[in-house]
Amino acid sequence: MNRLVLKSVVLLLPAFLSASTWALPQQSATVSDSATKLPAESAKPVSSAVGHVFAFPVAAKSAEARKLLELAIDQYENHLLDQSVQTAQAAAAKDPQFALAYAVWSYAARRNTPNPEAARKAEFLAANATAEEQMLVKFLTTVQKADLLPAITAMNDLLARFPNDPHALFLTSEWLYYQQDYDRSVRMLEQIVKLDPNFAPAFNMLGYAKVETGTPDPAKAIAYLTRYAELEPGQPNPEDSLGEISRYASDDQGSLLHYAAALKLDPKYTYSQIGLADTSALMGDFPRARSEYRKAMAMATNNADRLHIQFQEALLFFWEGNAAQGLHTLTDLERQAHAAHEPYAEFEIQEAHALLLAIPQEQLQKLREIELAFSAPLDGMSESDRNANLAFTWRDEVRVLAQLNQLDAAQQTLQQLERLAATSRDLIVENSYESARGYVFFAQKDFASAADELSADPRSPLTLKWLAVARQNMGDLKNAEAAKLRLKFLRAPTAEWFLASRQESAAAN
Repeated sequence: MNRLVLKSVVLLLPAFLSASTWALPQQSATVSDSATKLPAESAKPVSSAVGHVFAFPVAAKSAEARKLLELAIDQYENHLLDQSVQTAQAAAAKDPQFALAYAVWSYAARRNTPNPEAARKAEFLAANATAEEQMLVKFLTTVQKADLLPAITAMNDLLARFPNDPHALFLTSEWLYYQQDYDRSVRMLEQIVKLDPNFAPAFNMLGYAKVETGTPDPAKAIAYLTRYAELEPGQPNPEDSLGEISRYASDDQGSLLHYAAALKLDPKYTYSQIGLADTSALMGDFPRARSEYRKAMAMATNNADRLHIQFQEALLFFWEGNAAQGLHTLTDLERQAHAAHEPYAEFEIQEAHALLLAIPQEQLQKLREIELAFSAPLDGMSESDRNANLAFTWRDEVRVLAQLNQLDAAQQTLQQLERLAATSRDLIVENSYESARGYVFFAQKDFASAADELSADPRSPLTLKWLAVARQNMGDLKNAEAAKLRLKFLRAPTAEWFLASRQESAAAN
């Protein structure tokens, strides 16, 4: 493979990582502008520790603020993201000079409505924090930026200082997981449960890892999540996770039961209500799916959730074979998302719209509209997420161009992807670049090189579909079946899954 600099940078992780050693986000509030406009001369030298947040020495003088921040981190680790944002805000209110409170606030908010003001306040106040607090603040804020090299450096420093701390290990392993560095992430998660067999969030992440990465093992995944539920009695997220993993494993009835159990524990847990609808859609029970989505709409408390629910309901038209109505509904939702200044929802809707168009030339036109919209910084989206979304768009452009055998145009887009991967040092971007190269090799009938490159993008159902076909064409039937198995455990009501799971494959034509 054509590996870029990022791979070698990530390998700077401490040596112990190579030894044997998940619910949707909510919308957040913002820090006021006045809170961030502090004079530079008010910054002070690094403080000595006043207290601790878990094992981290911090400069915050308020014991109540420190306790609140411990709760905010615990909530984040258990995917109670809206609560985490609110609790971190409360910690900042108790001690307005508490750098780590603002950092956790921004970190918990980043997946849906990023809060750059909170991140900037955290970075400014870190000048008066302890060295250890500065490490954690730097990691939590730099992962949201366009160039991830400082985040990787901060992660290495943090892990070198706290090699056996479950919270440091979890925050970094979770980030690596979503960066698609699965092997290191899983080794760190396994280290956490050896250090602390009662650290519940690690069991949740391991449950997802055992179906989403490597060789799927649904029995082990369910065992990890069952342990998670035992450690967090009365909490809805363990049942929600069991509902999602059961669906990945094609146990739809079990999925429905677990989602219902989560709602019994918390009738306002919107994500499990969406889960009921998603599983019903995959079962082909479209009337029930619509009914469950509408219940979820009544529960939603923010625009991001409402738009996602409407988007999922719109996809039902495609599952039913009514593409014309589906496309009309997606066009209307795009306008709503743009008017509501919800770029995450807008990208989700636009990307599916492009994939679901029937004519490749129309797909290209739509993808280029998305490329234009996400080619510059956007209010409401972190730079790291914008880079990833732009990479997904270019990857899909290359796939369509390769399918049309327009390889010169595909190479031009590949060059843009390569530059983005080199400047962002982002594994997600690099994996998109490599899989895009795989599409070009496929069009050139170099199936061995195609398979090598396509294997870099294991979270894309369409890429896995092409990977399986490439391996079949080169006679590697065993690994072709492995790709199909991995695809099986990405089962979700998405446009990519819908296209990849159809009997005919664009890659096979």
